[in-house]
Amino acid sequence: MKKKVLFLCTGNSARSQLAEGIMRHYRSDEFEVFSAGTEPKGLHPKTIEVLYEIGIDASCQRSKHIDELPTKDFDYIITLCSSAAQNCPVFFGKGVKMHHGFDDPAAATGSDLDILESFRAVRDQIKTCILGFKA
Repeated sequence: MKKKVLFLCTGNSARSQLAEGIMRHYRSDEFEVFSAGTEPKGLHPKTIEVLYEIGIDASCQRSKHIDELPTKDFDYIITLCSSAAQNCPVFFGKGVKMHHGFDDPAAATGSDLDILESFRAVRDQIKTCILGFKA
């Protein structure tokens, strides 16, 4: 039986979406994957772009509020906010709560290439984390 994993971020536009796409792509035989946020901002176009670069089609993913989740019972609830300055969402459902902090690439500034590089860096960090995740 697959374990249920929920990735949470405030905006559900980048980090949690990257995690959802990567875990679904590489570990779907083990996990049923969800992502959500407390203030959904819409799926960031660069999230789709950097996932596509590594062979993951995230075009069907969408940003959603935690109230839209089909269940409140998960095996793992993982927040992905990077610092105390950010408000990581609180989720009162059942499950082991974990935290892995990553910078928010959606908040990156600079040239288009600078922003794209921020998304790539966070994507690669999340991928490493997910491939090493032990349930």
